[in-house]
Amino acid sequence: MDLRVLIDRGEGERLEFKKKTTHPTRIARTLASLANTHGGRVLVGVEDDGRIVGVRDAEEEMFVLRDAAAHYVDPPLTLAFHEVETEAGLIVLVVSVSESHTKPHRAQMAPGEWRSYVRVHNESVQASSLTEKVLAHEQPEASFENLPLNKDELRVLDYLQHTQPRITVAQYTKLINVSRRRAYRTLIKLVLHGYLRYHDKEKEPYYTADSNGLNEFRRYAAKAAD
Repeated sequence: MDLRVLIDRGEGERLEFKKKTTHPTRIARTLASLANTHGGRVLVGVEDDGRIVGVRDAEEEMFVLRDAAAHYVDPPLTLAFHEVETEAGLIVLVVSVSESHTKPHRAQMAPGEWRSYVRVHNESVQASSLTEKVLAHEQPEASFENLPLNKDELRVLDYLQHTQPRITVAQYTKLINVSRRRAYRTLIKLVLHGYLRYHDKEKEPYYTADSNGLNEFRRYAAKAAD
């Protein structure tokens, strides 16, 4: 494993940097979100900006992570660990989380309070009860390119490509003339498979196209034009 190449990719849907794991509840959300989406890795001993600081005690870090995966995530998760030593003698703990076949996983935020999360770009985003139902029916995908798109899914990508760079659930509901529930399910599905990005920093959440999503849409459009 080339640690520097991995770090240079930057944090994203499948990669998270952690300087250290201070408490199981704080890392449980990340672990659950990765398992609920496409799986990925957590690099412990790496700052948010990619600077390697190393871990003081890898065994202690693994203890906290195993505790989080076993007791603060439901259903529990099994993690894989790999220690990488840099030329400077620093140890980075690579934690691998596989995409789960038993979604959704919930993380304990407080006694009696459990929430599910999905990975959206480089953030762990809380999932609604409807999203949990979508997750419960999702199976791990072999790759991004293998997901077929139906006409309603193609229409949202066409809208984001040619009309506006963002779309809300209400706008998409009107665009394809379906119920809000069905529109939401479609948008969440596209987020989970990397076609769209979810944004909730404003009053009304909205969705934008990921570059992968637009490339896939162009491929479909080119095939249709042949």
